[in-house]
Amino acid sequence: MGEPQPSQPQSPKPENPNPIPPHNSDDSASISGSIVSSTTIETPRITDLTNVSSPPSKIPLRPRKIRKLSPSPNKTSPRPFKPSRIHAKSLTCEGELSAAITHLRTVDPLLSSLIDTHPPPKYESFTTPFLALIRSILYQQLAAKAGNSIYTRFVSLCGGENGVVPENVLPLTPQELRQIGVSGRKASYLHDLARKYQNGILSDSGIVSMDDKSLFTMLTMVNGIGSWSVHMFMINSLHRPDVLPVNDLGVRKGVQMLYNLPEVPRPSQMEGLCEKWRPYRSVGSWYMWRLVEARGTPSSAAVGSSGGDMSFPQLEEMQQQQQQQQQSQLLDPLSVFSIGAWGQT
Repeated sequence: MGEPQPSQPQSPKPENPNPIPPHNSDDSASISGSIVSSTTIETPRITDLTNVSSPPSKIPLRPRKIRKLSPSPNKTSPRPFKPSRIHAKSLTCEGELSAAITHLRTVDPLLSSLIDTHPPPKYESFTTPFLALIRSILYQQLAAKAGNSIYTRFVSLCGGENGVVPENVLPLTPQELRQIGVSGRKASYLHDLARKYQNGILSDSGIVSMDDKSLFTMLTMVNGIGSWSVHMFMINSLHRPDVLPVNDLGVRKGVQMLYNLPEVPRPSQMEGLCEKWRPYRSVGSWYMWRLVEARGTPSSAAVGSSGGDMSFPQLEEMQQQQQQQQQSQLLDPLSVFSIGAWGQT
């Protein structure tokens, strides 16, 4: 046998000149900053990045949500569009009534055709707001003829219209007032108004300068002056442009006729129905009275012949006649007619 040959020493394997260190959190920064050429490392990294992204099916939902929240261009806003930008003045200011009629023609075609058939309104004036409020109280629940008679005697008792001031009204006793046809209840209303003037709660200058909401609050504090009386005073004596007497049966009936509604709208519905008339709802209301008169209201001839002059006696006579004829069918429990009618009880 031959002698075994000694084993040849194996030469050591050459070391990898670019060893890849094991991945750990401490080396992440150095790895991310270097350029890695190995596909075995790059492939999982690409896979990881792919897994992070959102599924493609969810991407189209974003624009749909945005479109859902966007207002439709064909949808009109329920709130007033242009009227809110108009600064309305007293209807007796030069050109204001013409501006009101032009505005109403534009926003309401149905009202436009009604405007064509009637002359423009005229508004009465009084020497003072106090005198206008006194007259409003005296005419409550009276026809025009009876109201005129009592008002004339009352003015004479005070020494003329210029004498109708709180200082002259307060001394008048209920007995004196009863002799000229003023009831005891109305006498208390007149005295309450005069006292609020004397105490400074109300004044002519304050009434003229108050905004509509504040004025309504202050005047309804007076005994005998309800919401209907305040609205009529604001329209006919102060010539406020944007007053909507929601409790007025004539206006509500007119709105029913104008828009061909199945029933007379409730006061709570009137704001929404007449919203487009802003800021000239006083004039729109005036045309509702004209519409009702044209359909056969007994007072139409008297009011129409005056050229559209809407004074308190004519309005109250029209309201009282309507109340007597239609109270059972048309009046709702919140109407001024059923909670004190022409004044608070």
